[in-house]
Amino acid sequence: MTRAAIASNPPSTVRTDPGGLRPGQRAFVWGSLIPIFLYLSIFALFPMIWVVVLSFFNYSPVRVGDGLLGLGGRNPFVGLGNFIAMFDSTQTAQLFRTAVRNTVTFASLVMIANLAITLPLAVLVESAHDRVKGLFRAIYFLPTVSSAVAVAIMWGYVFHPQQGLLNNFIKLIGLTPPKAWLTDPSAVFFGVPLAMIAVIIAYVWQDFGYNLVIFIAALQGIPHDIRDAAQIDGASGWQEFWRITLPLLQPTLLLVCTLTMISSFQVFVIFQVMTNGGPQNQTRSLTMDIYENAFRYQAMGWAAAMSLMLFAMVLIVTLVQFRLLRTDWEY
Repeated sequence: MTRAAIASNPPSTVRTDPGGLRPGQRAFVWGSLIPIFLYLSIFALFPMIWVVVLSFFNYSPVRVGDGLLGLGGRNPFVGLGNFIAMFDSTQTAQLFRTAVRNTVTFASLVMIANLAITLPLAVLVESAHDRVKGLFRAIYFLPTVSSAVAVAIMWGYVFHPQQGLLNNFIKLIGLTPPKAWLTDPSAVFFGVPLAMIAVIIAYVWQDFGYNLVIFIAALQGIPHDIRDAAQIDGASGWQEFWRITLPLLQPTLLLVCTLTMISSFQVFVIFQVMTNGGPQNQTRSLTMDIYENAFRYQAMGWAAAMSLMLFAMVLIVTLVQFRLLRTDWEY
């Protein structure tokens, strides 16, 4: 093309901003992002900031304060008073410490039971024939999509002392079942209340499908060349699992342990429906304590302080898990 032709037909230029977007694209981006920012600010960011603020006040919505958003006056500023009160000898503080202990016990046992079930089961499912793998995955994953209320009601019937499926089965094989799984405060097994064990069984049954799918995906990602080399060297199936499979699954173990602990610390529905914190507060979780203080007793400041303590517990546990299970390599 000659210079005269180029001069007579100059290339069209489109004005763009420094980010490389055209005016129409920029309007679309801002039109899409602004509703998202507003939604997150109103329903996520503001509630988190509000919880932190409330934790420094003796706040109750039934009292009218003098300052902004009802703070001050009859809802006085107490500073760290709510956090210091957690170590007092009052009944409220004792219930809080009981809830913390129950929550830590529940989360720890759930993680142990979940890993003990899902990891061997994932190896078995992955070793099955290709035609039935999908069927097994679907069967084991089904409980995870069930409603937590429905799961709690179902397991409540299973643990019923008279008509319960479990007690009838125990009688059928000639053994003596417990008097009550969910309501006997004297029933303790290896230092753990029987009601807590029953709730753990119900929750693990509902939740283990998530970790099973994650482990199966991780097992499929392990290179077959490594396993083939181990078999050529004469490694048995047990040696292959402990020396090859398990070390290569360490990043997945970190993910599974972290997600399981975070979700276990926040369990509420299954406790509320199955035991309502009983018997004698043996299954009273921290989320139940927060709920009752916030919405039953209207002690929002105290409940906000407990919420921050729950956040701190989850954060500490997560950091410890990252410290113990993290790896500096990939395959």
